[in-house]
Amino acid sequence: MKRVYAFESKCLGCGLCEVYCRTAHSKSKDIIKAHKKENITSSIVIEEILQPKAKMYFALQCRHCASPKCVKACIAGAMYKDENGLVRNNKEKCVGCLSCVLVCPYGAIKKNKDGKAVSKCDLCINYGTQLCVKNCPNEALKLLTEEEAEALI
Repeated sequence: MKRVYAFESKCLGCGLCEVYCRTAHSKSKDIIKAHKKENITSSIVIEEILQPKAKMYFALQCRHCASPKCVKACIAGAMYKDENGLVRNNKEKCVGCLSCVLVCPYGAIKKNKDGKAVSKCDLCINYGTQLCVKNCPNEALKLLTEEEAEALI
């Protein structure tokens, strides 16, 4: 199964992946309206690490684990693994207990701004392409299999 891999050495910290993620998951699908009028939480987050001599950025996103702890911890059955191996969240079932947020070893599941549900990467399954990968100006994000990613490291 392919996943989004982040290559920290190439990340500029520009945040375009977050912008396109929020826009893709907005109701309007308009970049301006999505950011000014809609309260969307990005499923990918850029974190900044201060190094002794420089700043470094890396992207946090769902790894769609083979044995996801978030699915096991979900008390409402909202987190599940679909037939393609993607870890997904049914927002209608989510009760906002945040158990999935607590057990995710990567910190990739975020509380939605409405406080009720969680936000996590769905690999843009409804869009046909991963918009964070497509719009990364420095190709720091790539959609790869585990074997392809290990070959690049």
